[in-house]
Amino acid sequence: MIEKTYPITEKLLANGLRAAQNLFELLTIESDKLKQKIDPEAIASIAAGKRDLVAQLEQFTKQLGQVLATEQLTVGSDGIKKYLAKAGAAGIHVDGTWTSWGDLAKLSENCRALNEQNGASIALLSRHTQRSLQILRGKSPLAATYGPDGVTRNELFSHTLISV
Repeated sequence: MIEKTYPITEKLLANGLRAAQNLFELLTIESDKLKQKIDPEAIASIAAGKRDLVAQLEQFTKQLGQVLATEQLTVGSDGIKKYLAKAGAAGIHVDGTWTSWGDLAKLSENCRALNEQNGASIALLSRHTQRSLQILRGKSPLAATYGPDGVTRNELFSHTLISV
């Protein structure tokens, strides 16, 4: 049976690796954009591209899981390793596929780390923007909240400092 599923697995891994490489490139571009002058449109465009690539990677994972299930293996790194070992034992040349799997695993970790770094940068920029707006409005965050009775809370210093 592995003789029939191996060509599919080989193509799936090649497609998954290509999608992960594209995702890493987008994350790197996003990181560079966040270090430079902020361009919200560029960041939004990159986010849309990332969503598409993540959807492709989720589809890859689902399809790979189906292939592994046909061989009664679990989805994940251990399942892939057992699958490739089983294919090698069946006389299939798997060196290139082992390399693709190793590259994909390493690239996935790099994508995760870079995505977390970019997310932290965006969160920091968002907090900075919110603080700037609060200063301009002259209101603290509590002035914009509601109490248990549904009425806006007022604070001593909730008046506008600057009016433009």
